[in-house]
Amino acid sequence: MLYTLLAVIFVSACPAARVTRAKTPPSSQAGQNTLSKKDRDRGLDILQSVKDDLKNFYYDPNIRGMDLDARVEVAKDRIKKANSNGEIFSIIAGLLAELNDSHTFFIPPARMSKVDYGWRMQMIGDKCYVVDVTPGSDAESKGMKPGDEVWSVDGFEPTRENIWKIEYSYYVLRPRQGMRVVLQDPDGQQRELAVMAKFDPATPVLFAEKKKKGEEAEPSPFYESGGVVIWKMVSFSIPEKDVDEAMKRVQPSRALVLDLRGNGGGHEKTLLRLLGYFFDHDVKLGEIKRRSGTKQLVAKGQGDKAFAGRLVVLVDSNSASASELFARTIQIEKRGTVLGDRSSGKVMRSILHGEVSEHGAPASFSFVPFAVSVTDADITMSDGRGLEGLGVAPDELLLPTHDDLARGLDPALSRAASLAGGSLDPQQAGALFPRLRKLVNGEKKNGDDDKDDKDSKDGKEDKDDKSKKKS
Repeated sequence: MLYTLLAVIFVSACPAARVTRAKTPPSSQAGQNTLSKKDRDRGLDILQSVKDDLKNFYYDPNIRGMDLDARVEVAKDRIKKANSNGEIFSIIAGLLAELNDSHTFFIPPARMSKVDYGWRMQMIGDKCYVVDVTPGSDAESKGMKPGDEVWSVDGFEPTRENIWKIEYSYYVLRPRQGMRVVLQDPDGQQRELAVMAKFDPATPVLFAEKKKKGEEAEPSPFYESGGVVIWKMVSFSIPEKDVDEAMKRVQPSRALVLDLRGNGGGHEKTLLRLLGYFFDHDVKLGEIKRRSGTKQLVAKGQGDKAFAGRLVVLVDSNSASASELFARTIQIEKRGTVLGDRSSGKVMRSILHGEVSEHGAPASFSFVPFAVSVTDADITMSDGRGLEGLGVAPDELLLPTHDDLARGLDPALSRAASLAGGSLDPQQAGALFPRLRKLVNGEKKNGDDDKDDKDSKDGKEDKDDKSKKKS
């Protein structure tokens, strides 16, 4: 059953040829070994809220053919037999996972510590590689290096289809004290490492972190040389006025390289605002299908304010949602060149529903916040095709090699600069935006990239809805 897999790693079965089962996988983060009646009742209460959100808000009233009532009853029985809160959360998450919908998932109550495993992995093409190792981490001390190919994590092979589930399980749902990782180096030699995690009890997870006084300012996302601007855009979760300011900077240049690698999406309004700057006329992205009907998604062109220079867009396997809609529209309209790796294929539109579980008498009252992301719309592009589960195939496929990752080279950005009429060798390209690269490869994994989205939804029916919309 899926929930039993969730208890281990929250992934579906993987091809056996590439899997090395860990003999004694590290245990999950230490927590409660027994459940009180209050804990169990709270789990049932959360499950009911998840069910209600699906019934009321999921874009498909038939919920993709799922017998929701029957599946919830099964989940209830499992919760009544669960041994820990972590197991309860896995059962609830597993119910949503059965939909196989990238934008519908459960965000459990916040933990009071932040986990850091000291390394990051990413799909490059159809293989998974180590892309970052934190200096001083246990992973570094065990000999893990960027460029190592990841064959398995606690016995499961990372694939494009399940890597988000692995990261969701380890960073959000049930953090572990460590993991066993099977790696292969560029020479073809395999080794198994037991990598321990570091927990920071001073940093609660899923709460916005405010910048401290005297803290270093955010690095500039721009690099300019010879009339070519490179913009490392890490998220669409920014105000429209920030897009206006950015495009003022870009406007005088003859070419723009828009680096959307690692950009997991954000505000729909920001997407439409940015896209409009590359056309002098209105552009239809596609159609949004909701319960209430279908409407066109259109970016308003900027007329004579539109940027007329050359455009190159960079994407990778972590480019998702709004990033994919932007890149595919640029392809369809033949406005620029898309370069890099196939994108994530996660383009549904969702609403984040903040919920609260309340239990107990005044003397022992508990107030436990959690959230559910629910897909409220499916999107079909203007060419009549969808991107969910498929992603955007770049016009030019360019993947970094073992050696590129190990040496910190960036051949894709170097090639993009060349297409834009500039000059940047792979070593120079790899040295740009070091802190921003850390951000898109690391910090956002600990929570939803769009969790701070405060855009209001479109339409009269949504005026009083305090939920959050994201693409």
